[in-house]
Amino acid sequence: MTAAPGAMVPAGYMAKCVNARPDWLAVDRVADVYSVSSCVSPDFADWVSDWRHNGYWLFDSPDIIRSLAARHDVDLAATTLFYYEVYEQQFDADEHRWAPIAPEPSFTTQVVVPAARILEGHDVVTFSAGTRAECSPLSCSRLAAEIETNAHCLLPTFERASALLEAGRFAHSEPGPFRIFAVYSVLWPAAAR
Repeated sequence: MTAAPGAMVPAGYMAKCVNARPDWLAVDRVADVYSVSSCVSPDFADWVSDWRHNGYWLFDSPDIIRSLAARHDVDLAATTLFYYEVYEQQFDADEHRWAPIAPEPSFTTQVVVPAARILEGHDVVTFSAGTRAECSPLSCSRLAAEIETNAHCLLPTFERASALLEAGRFAHSEPGPFRIFAVYSVLWPAAAR
């Protein structure tokens, strides 16, 4: 089985406080954690109750993040801005099949794609509730000790991520289904005047 035909679609942005590899993740090749989940590298603020996120539970633009940071009195200087694309299907490890996903329709999703971005790798993320990112088993469940990752605890390619899912390597890590994200770092755009 190979991942069903599909595409990576723009999912949105998040500002994160990137942390160095925690001591409990004893994998020397991992320097820091760029995971989509906020278990190791937390999001910039507790933003859910503001209801400014899109249907992928991310943000359509960096300006929305700036607005929320100002509201929560958060300095974004120490954060890293990430842009994400998500594979349009998720993998159910119990049923061993891919199924289509779509953004939550009650939220507007109009992601502004960045002009420049650097692909840092791919993350496999759990979505048992079907809303926001829950866990990234490569870091949260220490699968990076068994599965080779890059220095940011990410997989190098979509193909590697889908092959590992289909081989059952994530099956008993965290409750699924699992979604594959392309993780890009982006520079903060100049603030509007």
